[in-house]
This record gives sequence, structure tokens and C-alpha cells, in this order.
Amino acid sequence: MKYPERFSIDRLPLAEQVKVWFSCFIICLFVLPAGLLSAQALAAPLPAPPQLSADSFLLFDHTSGEVLASKDPDKRIEPASLTKMMTAYIVASELKRGSVTLDEPVIISAQAQSMPGSRMFIEADTVVPLADLLRGLVIQSGNDASVALAEHIAASEAGFVDMMNRMADNLGMNATNFTNSSGLPDADHYTTANDLARIASAIIREHPETYKLYSEREFTFNDITQKNRNTLLWRDESVDGMKTGHTEAAGYCLVASAVRDDMRLVSIVLGTASDKARIAESQRLLNYGYRFFKTRRIYEAGEQISETRIWMGNQSSVALGVAEDLYLTLPRDVIDNLETRIEVGDYIRAPMRIGQEIGRGVLMSDDQIIHEVPLLALQKVEEGSIFLRMKHSIQRYFQ
Repeated sequence: MKYPERFSIDRLPLAEQVKVWFSCFIICLFVLPAGLLSAQALAAPLPAPPQLSADSFLLFDHTSGEVLASKDPDKRIEPASLTKMMTAYIVASELKRGSVTLDEPVIISAQAQSMPGSRMFIEADTVVPLADLLRGLVIQSGNDASVALAEHIAASEAGFVDMMNRMADNLGMNATNFTNSSGLPDADHYTTANDLARIASAIIREHPETYKLYSEREFTFNDITQKNRNTLLWRDESVDGMKTGHTEAAGYCLVASAVRDDMRLVSIVLGTASDKARIAESQRLLNYGYRFFKTRRIYEAGEQISETRIWMGNQSSVALGVAEDLYLTLPRDVIDNLETRIEVGDYIRAPMRIGQEIGRGVLMSDDQIIHEVPLLALQKVEEGSIFLRMKHSIQRYFQ
């Protein structure tokens, strides 16, 4: 079979060769760079977070704790009715501890009935089930419900406030001080976006049954139906909480939480000019987080990630893993291209206890280190016999 001769530029006349080489030059100069730019455009850089019309804001992933956007998160602010998140947290904690029950009767005091501002309209000297007061607190933001619950649990609102401040210390809310259970204005009643993030996450994590109340859109008590002030519950189906707040000094505030594709984000927007503004700005913040970030469980606690040679032991290798689930929240194009580099010393010897740190896993993307995590022994390894140790010593010597 006769094959056609292979084409060669050298066989062309000199003038034609010049034309061919010039065409190649033009392609390299313009077409190839354009193709590269198109590929780079697919991995567009992460845009800056939205700049909200708020005094302070914070957006974070509840599972990983990663902050995705913020502005002055340590700025001291008046929490207004966001205070009631702590009130609800303490009530939920007492329910979990068994010191109170949902069907427990609560006698309403004159002090509770007289509270100004938002109310669930309870009446003095009546008896109301604790479950109704909790709904009045969470859904209707009742100042009267706050005081009634505080007095029932701690005998007085002042005693309950002591519990609130102790709990704030336990949660690491170091920039917070409470003077009442409802959020009425007081010069010594303050918190920050970062501290509000701690109490919001604590409610979601520790008290899921109480957290479900934050998604209820209305509650009727005494034949009076009041709607949840968090209108994001109607606007965005992924939103299932959490709490609004407003005073003249605090402005309009909202802590919101949503779940999309098994990813829970919490936004905290403080000091906006109106109810519409706090809703719109919270929506912008949540959309930014979901559009550009993804949360993934990288390692499961107790899962074998790798294994390494172990010397002088009664077994030849040991499994490596992590002590706790590792979740990371990263830009979508970064988390989809993560690679793991295992770094372990070249001489690991027995005895080895479970949980002993042996090395580290280095998570990388495009040759950039994203995160490092200690790798621990998942097994106990006893020291081998004297003959095995002698054998290993000889092997190490010749290595």
C-alpha cells in the first residue's frame, strides 16, 4: 500500500513559507491567549462580599464555623429583642435538664403583664402553660412572656439575668452583658455580632426542638393571632429562623438562618434603617454565601485516612485518622479541587496509643495550602518481642 507523501513547509516557495509562518504567529498571538482567557474566566475570582447598609453584620457557616463575610463584628450594639435568644436558650436548657416541663403551669405576675412593647397579651393572676409562653417568646417576641418565664425559672427577673450572664460567659460571649430578659433599652445591656453568632449556633446545635419554633409563622393566644416578625420565612423557603429585634437605638436587626443543599448559613444584620432593609440585606448576605461557597465534610471522625509503617511493634502498620469530623467551607472552585498530602515522619515506632499524633494531613488546591489537620493513631500498637525489635533494628541500620 502506498501512503501519501507527508506535507512539509520546506517544499513551498519562500514567499508561501513566509505567509504560513506569519499566520502561525497571528494564531499564537491572539487566538491561543483568548482560549486561555476563556478557561480562566470559568474559574472567576471570588467577588467581594456585599456592602450592606447596616452598622454591623456577619455571615458564617454553622457547621464549620467559617466566617464568609463581616463588617465590624466586634462592634458593641444594643441587642433589642435578639436578647430573647438567650432567654429561650436558658428555658430550653432547663427543659432538657428536666427542672421544668412544657405542660407546667406558670402563674403570671402583674410585673409580667405590665411590660411595654411587643406582647403576647397575658393577664396577671392567670395560669399559662410554659409551652405557650415559649411560643409567645419566640414567635410573638413577647416582652411579657420573657418576664413570666424568667420569674418562673429563677423566682425573679434579676435572678434570671444572673443566669443569662453566667451562660454568656460559658458560651464565650465575652463582649456581652445582659440587664433584662426582654431586650428593653439599657446603657449596660449590650452584645456584638460575634457573640450573637455563638448563642444562635448554640440553640441550633443543642436544642433542635426549641429551634423548630423559630420557623412557625404565627401563634394565636387569647384569640389574638400574631405573625412572626421574620418575614424571610415567607420570602425564602430555605429560611427556618431566627429572630428579629428593634429599638430606636438598635435600629432594625435580624438573625436569620437557612439550609440549602445540607449547608446551614447564619446571617446577622444589625442596625438597619427599616424592617424592609433588614430583610433585604439579610437575603443579599445569604444569597452571596450560597452562590459562592460550599461546605463539605472532608474527614469523618474515626475514618481511616491513611496508614503508615510502624517499627518495633506487634503489627507492621497503624491506621491514621482524625479525632473529630472535619468540615470546611470554601469557595466552590477551591473545594472541588482539593487534594490531600499526608506528611508523616520516616521513623514511627511502638508503643503507640490511640489518639497519639503521628503526622498531619495537608489539604491543598492549586499548590496552595488550604488547611492542615493533625493525624492521629486509630489503633493501639504494643511493642513487639525482643527478637522482632532486633530484626527491625538491623533493617533500619541497613536502610
